[in-house]
Amino acid sequence: MSLLTRRRLLRRAALSATAVGATRTGLAGAAAAGAAASATAVAGCDGTPDPDGDADPDGGLRFPPGFGWGAATSAYQIEGAAKEDGRGESVWDTFSHTPGRTRNGDTGDVAADHYHRYAQDLDLMRDLGLRSYRFSISWPRIQADGSGRPNQRGLDFYRRLVDGLHERGIAPMATLFHWDLPQALQDAGGWENRDTAERFADYADAVFRALGDRVPVWLTINEPKTVVQNGYLWGHHAPGLRDPAAAYLVAHHLQLGHGLAVRALRATGAQGRIGPALNLHPCYPADETAEAAAATRLYDGYENRLYLDSIFKGTYPEDVLADLGADSRMVRGVRDGDLKIISSPVDLLAVQYYTPIYVTGQGDTVRRWPTSEAEWQQIYPEGMYDILTRVTRDYGRVPITITENGLPCPDTLAADGTVDDTARIDFLRDHFAAAHRAIRDGVPLESYHVWSLLDNFEWNEGYEQRWGLVYVDYPTQRRVFKRSAHWYRDVIRRNGL
Repeated sequence: MSLLTRRRLLRRAALSATAVGATRTGLAGAAAAGAAASATAVAGCDGTPDPDGDADPDGGLRFPPGFGWGAATSAYQIEGAAKEDGRGESVWDTFSHTPGRTRNGDTGDVAADHYHRYAQDLDLMRDLGLRSYRFSISWPRIQADGSGRPNQRGLDFYRRLVDGLHERGIAPMATLFHWDLPQALQDAGGWENRDTAERFADYADAVFRALGDRVPVWLTINEPKTVVQNGYLWGHHAPGLRDPAAAYLVAHHLQLGHGLAVRALRATGAQGRIGPALNLHPCYPADETAEAAAATRLYDGYENRLYLDSIFKGTYPEDVLADLGADSRMVRGVRDGDLKIISSPVDLLAVQYYTPIYVTGQGDTVRRWPTSEAEWQQIYPEGMYDILTRVTRDYGRVPITITENGLPCPDTLAADGTVDDTARIDFLRDHFAAAHRAIRDGVPLESYHVWSLLDNFEWNEGYEQRWGLVYVDYPTQRRVFKRSAHWYRDVIRRNGL
């Protein structure tokens, strides 16, 4: 890898993390602009009703029958019980306990205490009316050191959770890896070590054999791109490295682990469906120059095609490989047969949409829309429509589930016991409308999971940002439905807006 490419990768990671280039504005303006754009997009430029007959008589939008309205969480962000019942240490335990790594020194030791309060949380899901719940399984809770005989107490916890979902009429959707790599595997090289992909397949096999008869949908690797960029380019996330040479070798091994897990499920004979969970960022030229168009194409290669092409086409993008260089560890690390494994047929694609990216001719990024409390997140509902239709257009009619979409708000618990998060309602309404438009235009979208069910440990931001539909008072672990939760319950009941 050339020095120029290393600098490009570090700059790209920095720009992705900070989205430099514009002044932050309020959520109200974004909500108003987004609502206007979504209303125009759904009704049509001439304002005529939807020709497919999916508009309610009162002017609302109706989603397809049986649409899977849900919410999402991840293990390290909510479970707590970090040292209980045989759970081993993960890279996030190490990272969060390292001074200076997380805001206020926060850790996931207790988080939302879901491990002990899961039954209460299941009742919250039932009261919310969820039809689907996307959660993750903690690898170090199943294999403390990342290999060997599975920990029965860990498996039993997830069996109780899955059984509780079924008892309440909620479909389980389980993610195998949401960033909490066992620290013992990191000590042996982590995802830089090809053997980690093999160990992941072994872990996946153990989970499939324990829970495969009760989980209808499995997701393999959550957001491999975030592990690559935040964990290995910029160091904001565990394992906290800034090593461009390692970063895209890690990308390849994460993709390899995905493919091996798909094959492991097939080998068990389980009937569950399986696919990856990718955070996809629609990339747009910042201006109309040829230079911006070319830079955007390459940026899109790193953000989206690197992961989509390998899974659905069995190739890595040639422009990305050329940019990395023939001497890169990734290029040299791809073995014969790897891409065949990575492209093992999947049953669905999980899409996570948060923000668009605007790219200049120099390969920098600029802001075009207001941001949320998370400064990297530009609020642009039309990006949801664009990325969904793009995936269907470029990769075929693979069923799609949205497994994350949401935003943080400065939520506070009022004296009367309420939490008024109007901005979150506006945000979700506009994104739901964009998703509805995508369905109308042929995207096979079958479910939508709001991020997140609960306020939680937000990685390096600690507990500073609140993303949940349900407020968590951390000192008491009291749960309170926010205004958005009440609103979302009505959306689910109506199956639309």
